[in-house]
Amino acid sequence: MESASLPNVEDTGTRTRPAPPLKASPTVTPSPRPAPGSPAPEAASTGAPVWAGPGFAEFVGIVALMMAVTAMSIDNLLPAFPAIQERFAVADPNSLQLLVYVYMIGFGVAQIVYGPVSDALGRRPTLLISLGIYTAGCILSMLAPSYEWLLASRVIQGMGAAGGRVLSTAIVRDRFSGREMASVMSLIMMVFLIVPMLGPAIGATMLLLGSWIYVFVSMLALGGVLTLWFALRMPETLHPEYRRPLSLRSTGQALLTVLRTRAAIGYATALGLLTGCIMGYVGSAQQVFDTGLYHLGGLFPVAFGMVAGAMGAATLINSRLVRRLGMRTLSHAGVTAFTAVGVIQVGIGLHYQGHPPLVLFLAVLALNQFLISFALPNFNALALQPLGAIAGTASSFLGFYTTILGAFCGFLIGHAFDGTVMPVAYGYAVLGGLALATVAWTERGRLYRAGVSG
Repeated sequence: MESASLPNVEDTGTRTRPAPPLKASPTVTPSPRPAPGSPAPEAASTGAPVWAGPGFAEFVGIVALMMAVTAMSIDNLLPAFPAIQERFAVADPNSLQLLVYVYMIGFGVAQIVYGPVSDALGRRPTLLISLGIYTAGCILSMLAPSYEWLLASRVIQGMGAAGGRVLSTAIVRDRFSGREMASVMSLIMMVFLIVPMLGPAIGATMLLLGSWIYVFVSMLALGGVLTLWFALRMPETLHPEYRRPLSLRSTGQALLTVLRTRAAIGYATALGLLTGCIMGYVGSAQQVFDTGLYHLGGLFPVAFGMVAGAMGAATLINSRLVRRLGMRTLSHAGVTAFTAVGVIQVGIGLHYQGHPPLVLFLAVLALNQFLISFALPNFNALALQPLGAIAGTASSFLGFYTTILGAFCGFLIGHAFDGTVMPVAYGYAVLGGLALATVAWTERGRLYRAGVSG
């Protein structure tokens, strides 16, 4: 197993080069460690302070909740689509998917800002500011007098949630590297994926209280819990020597570094394409399972949770296997199998004229979600691995890119909903194939090999 990166070495993916040595700081204590729960070996010899933040399990919980705010803000709103359609007299049911996609646009665009700001000011103040924006978006959504107002509020809400996406990845990269980072990200993703299992059920419960507005109350409560937990327990993780001035020149240099890093661009593109599969499925899930195809009604959250549960199981398995097999081996196998099952999914859909039996559709969909979970966290880690010295800015740019690409692809899939499962099936097969081709380009045709750092 490869150990986590030491603070005086930056892994570029092809070579290592000295990075600024850590200096002891009375307020910043983010020294990386080679394994969860143990201090870095250099702490005793260099005098660098050991990690003084929460224990490993609590660390994973906090960072997972930072990411979970994003999923909760999408998934628990899905059961409220019919009530929102009735309240604002939305004529086209497909237009309700905009509640997902405009949120993702705000979420994607705002990521450009959070990374450079966090590299200059630190992770803590940046996240707390983003949570304030998220809170404002929740309140504005609750007060919406029109559908257009609600859409604008969702953009603001997405802009606030973007801070958690960027900074969760940056905080993990501050402390871990290589296979260890991929393992930690898999554990975080496993906890994070519990939210999609519970999100629609929570949304349906809020509707029972009398109004779709209570769905936003649940989002507001989740944001409040995260704000308190993070403020009280998580110290600053940004290394003092890695702070970068907040300037266009510095940000431009970091962007050029990202653009020139083949692994970063390649794996981020593959990640965006696979994210498009997820977004296409999520955007059309309410229509597929409830109002437009299978008419499950109150059982919609159950079906949605079963599919999400497959992803959670896969991320747990990935966190164990990645240390032994490596990120490349697992992710390449995952995206290959995902694409193959996507083609099978198309064949099944065509055989049943776009309306396969529910059990069969759920089984194939859950299998694909299971397989995609071996690619997503590893692609994310592989993209960031060579960019440790600019983790915040790199996470920001790559997060923007993957989110916008994923939202665009997801919109194409979701908006094509025609009362059958075919748009989802075609989307999985085509985007999976493009992701596999992108990975092959990134690795210059050498798939399934363990690299220097993965």
